[in-house]
Amino acid sequence: MEMERTRNLIARSQQGDLAARSRLVEENLPLVHSIARRFIDRGLEFEDLVQIGCVGLLKAIQDFDLDFPVKFSTFAVPKIMGEIKQQLRQSAPLKVTRSLRRLAGEALQAKDTLAQALGRSPTIAEIAAELNTSPEEVVCALEAVAPVQSLQSKLDSDDEARTLEDVLSAPDSHEHFLLRNALASLDPEERRLIILRYFAEKSQSQVAEEFGMSQAQISRMEARIIRQLRHDL
Repeated sequence: MEMERTRNLIARSQQGDLAARSRLVEENLPLVHSIARRFIDRGLEFEDLVQIGCVGLLKAIQDFDLDFPVKFSTFAVPKIMGEIKQQLRQSAPLKVTRSLRRLAGEALQAKDTLAQALGRSPTIAEIAAELNTSPEEVVCALEAVAPVQSLQSKLDSDDEARTLEDVLSAPDSHEHFLLRNALASLDPEERRLIILRYFAEKSQSQVAEEFGMSQAQISRMEARIIRQLRHDL
């Protein structure tokens, strides 16, 4: 029986049998791949997600209690997901407070509710009024939980599409001309931030010090500008 064979491999692995452990990892690799795919575009490459997931799988093999009649995959899934989520939290470029995450969740829920009631997408002011808070707080919360964009992101869905970074490295290209126009459309403070970050190659903390702002504020501002530039291009 498959379940008994798996439990036998786990028992041998827990006793130090490396061949049994390797066999278990190989047989459960599709499970790791399936879970890792759920976290694509969250800041880590798929291959890295798989490696982290395998760490969770190994922990599941070691911690599995053979005295309980539980299917191994049922036990392994939360271990694998937990390992990936923990790594994503640790590698996140911006730490978001619980209160900010909660407000963002409430804002998104209010947006859906108001959209159904109004028959259109609500404004930030309408969402803020629904939550009895300020529009600035709503914007801050939504930007804090939005996916961080980078210059390495594709400009469109084509696999051969270039990135903003490619455009910057080709000064004579038509795209570079468009990028100059897009940069010119930014206000002076936004343009200065991009110049300091991607031309002067200063860190977010250095830019924050020059702007007299926190690194978190600079990170959110930068993410918003990059999204706008990608949209304009």
